[in-house]
Amino acid sequence: MRVGIADRGSVRVVTLDNPPVNALSFAYSAELLEAVRAAEADANVRAVVFTGANGLFSGGADVNDFSTEPTPETKTVRDVIAAVEAGTKTYVAAIDGNALGGGLELSLACDYRIATKASKLGLPEIKLGLLPGAGGTQRLPRLIGAQAALEFMLKGSSNPAEKALKLGVLDELVDGDVVDAAVALAERALASEPKRRVSARKAIIGKGITAQAGPFVVSAAHKMVPPEENGGYAAHKLIDAVEAAVELPFAFGIAREARLFEELVRSEPSAALRHIFFAERELNKVPGLAAAEPLTIAKAGVVGAGTRGTGIAIAFATAGIPVVVVDSNDGAVEKAKQTVFGMFMYQVQKGKLTQEEAWKRAQSIVFTEDYAELADVDVVVEAVFESMDVKKQVFARLGGIVKPDAILASNTSTLDIDEMASVTTRPDKFVGLHFFVPANIMPLLEIVRGKDTSPQTIATAFKLGKTLRKTSVLSANAFGFIGNRMVIDYAGAANAIAEEGVSPWRIDGVMKKFGFPMGPFAMSDLSGIDVGWHIAKARPDLVTSRTHVVDRLVEMKRLGQKTMGGYFKYDKAVGKGREPIQDPEIEALFAEEAKKAGIAPRDYTDDEIRDRLIGALSNRGKDLLEKGVALRSGDIDIVYVYGYGFPPHRGGPMWYADHAKSATASEELTHA
Repeated sequence: MRVGIADRGSVRVVTLDNPPVNALSFAYSAELLEAVRAAEADANVRAVVFTGANGLFSGGADVNDFSTEPTPETKTVRDVIAAVEAGTKTYVAAIDGNALGGGLELSLACDYRIATKASKLGLPEIKLGLLPGAGGTQRLPRLIGAQAALEFMLKGSSNPAEKALKLGVLDELVDGDVVDAAVALAERALASEPKRRVSARKAIIGKGITAQAGPFVVSAAHKMVPPEENGGYAAHKLIDAVEAAVELPFAFGIAREARLFEELVRSEPSAALRHIFFAERELNKVPGLAAAEPLTIAKAGVVGAGTRGTGIAIAFATAGIPVVVVDSNDGAVEKAKQTVFGMFMYQVQKGKLTQEEAWKRAQSIVFTEDYAELADVDVVVEAVFESMDVKKQVFARLGGIVKPDAILASNTSTLDIDEMASVTTRPDKFVGLHFFVPANIMPLLEIVRGKDTSPQTIATAFKLGKTLRKTSVLSANAFGFIGNRMVIDYAGAANAIAEEGVSPWRIDGVMKKFGFPMGPFAMSDLSGIDVGWHIAKARPDLVTSRTHVVDRLVEMKRLGQKTMGGYFKYDKAVGKGREPIQDPEIEALFAEEAKKAGIAPRDYTDDEIRDRLIGALSNRGKDLLEKGVALRSGDIDIVYVYGYGFPPHRGGPMWYADHAKSATASEELTHA
């Protein structure tokens, strides 16, 4: 950790060098502040160029510092920026690589910003339940207008340099050495132009928008983000800060930004989101696992052209990995081809791919019924019917065809991968790769290790997950692994409450209000009620239902969305048949079955419904931790946030049960 200093005539180049991302931690900010003060005190220095080592500018503040209470002696990036703001020199930011968060805010305090075409700029604080707290909410509206600044900050994504130039965040883009170009720019500025502090500008609403429209723009922004109590807390505070930039002098706006930031950094949603941030960075740390060099995956195979297999194939193709899909069902293959081309053409229509790119990706997926076409693949993923016998037949066949060093993987969502591996001659190269549907969209990948899965196979699976842009979580081999084993208890708790007289519609409504995209009954309808029914028949020891509601639904052929009826009704005229419609017939069915079983009705508050369902998840999660199925509670939270729609601002079921102020004690969460 150091600050590089080099003088080029009257221009001092200050290099941020704090690997790996040049984070502006409290300790590093103190060093950087001294460098700024030294430049200001040196009469021979007339301009300062900030740049970054390690191929990037700065990834911003150290997130660990957000959980540390600063002392009066603590120096932060705010102090560095204040020194730049008060300084007499001309400042230029020379950006290469990423300029994110506090790094971009430092550049906004400069008079000029210049970047390479490969650079990316962003203010991602919203993803941590925060707002840019080092002047970003005050300077960016003054630079590009409040409306554009809000979009920039509320999305929290990284923006290509060309877009940043078009918005007005950057002054120049260069092809060559960005530091040389920045020094030249500083010299030109010294010769002809005064300093251009962004803080001296007046914020506008947007191009062609009058100041009188400001309140309407702010009001519209508040309406476009989620409510404060349901994931939008930071967004509303950010909008308030930008409103201050438009209405107040800079000094007052900075003060308001600081106050709002302090409110957020102490808030429960931000603490939850930061927990998810850190949990995600622990995922590939496997205690006791020997270091191993991952294999190269240059070509992949998929067995099964159904919904799961097709999604997996698209995921490989999107990552630039050619894939062979084996299936002898002509109807399934034809449907899969239509899905593939439809998906890539949709991306063309959205402007995410060119026609040529879409065609290339689609052509990289080859469909065949000949298993011999898999001979040279580096990994093959089985995605056939969820039957142990069928899957073992597939792997017994693959063992004699696929090259010896290739990895065999199953996409099973519940079954024993060791039993599958037993029919192969390479159990060390056997692993579960549980993709979530649709596999090309859902970000989660459960990596399931068997008793013989080698460290190299696990390392390869994690590397493959990263290549496919998935968030990968390691699970031991156990029925349902992490996610589906827990969801059995979640669905069981929901069913038990419905058996006690609470309508499925109300239960789903409570969980949607909590932040889930859908409730447990709509989720069952989406996956198929028959899926849960088959699991119950295979594992009766996991069944907690006291009635025969599910059996009755299967008899009635009400299997969910695919039959336009399950726990709810569906109508193609309503949300293309995907939006649930409350069905009194099912509520009556629950009441009838409950009466037969002698179950007395019970009153529940919404909080009791919520806590019982989250308690079912967290208590099963604790059991999985004790049994070693999951490595860490944070891994479980990641599974539920990325795979099941658990609201990230609630931190996941494990964090919520332990930390949330609104959660009741864990012993109160479970009912008999």
